[in-house]
Amino acid sequence: MTAQDTVQLPALRSQRLNQITNEPHTKLDALVKAHAPFETQANFARFVVAQYLFQSELVALYNDAELTAIVPDLPARCRAEAAKADLADLDTDMPEPVAGAVSNPTKTEALGWLFVSEGSKLGAAFLIKRAVGLGLSETFGARHLGEPAGGRAQGWKSFVKTLDSLTLSAEEEADLDKGALAAFNRFTLLLEQAYSPEPALV
Repeated sequence: MTAQDTVQLPALRSQRLNQITNEPHTKLDALVKAHAPFETQANFARFVVAQYLFQSELVALYNDAELTAIVPDLPARCRAEAAKADLADLDTDMPEPVAGAVSNPTKTEALGWLFVSEGSKLGAAFLIKRAVGLGLSETFGARHLGEPAGGRAQGWKSFVKTLDSLTLSAEEEADLDKGALAAFNRFTLLLEQAYSPEPALV
């Protein structure tokens, strides 16, 4: 890496993360469509199960003091409680935790996970419109897809601006990438689990 690359890197950090996660993001989008979450409320409930599992695994990151020092409104950004309320609205049992949740990541690895979680709020703008067709809304059944306080675009721009302004070492940059990729892989696994056939009764 040249000195020029090092100077340019921070300004392009969020774009780099978007580029390296493009493939798993595309695969995840296709998987979501394949499970047709907006065909029925029952299908959508399984989608919410995956969302709840993912968000509940990130609660510790959203409430981490070191991360909150970087992103002051981080705790308020967490959607685990909203997804939990959605499950109740949809008369869906709380899922059991799935082994393999993120545990004690480095600070920058955690930021990679949060980059994916926060970025998904942009896509939620389209999903909430589909959920309305199922009789759901930002106050019933699809709360976790609701518009964040201050707006989706503003919240995302604020997060990305902070992320791009950090001074990171090459090792920390690698950890950031690792976290973002792991987040997509984890949500993909949770989604597949949520839609897997019910185990047969013996």
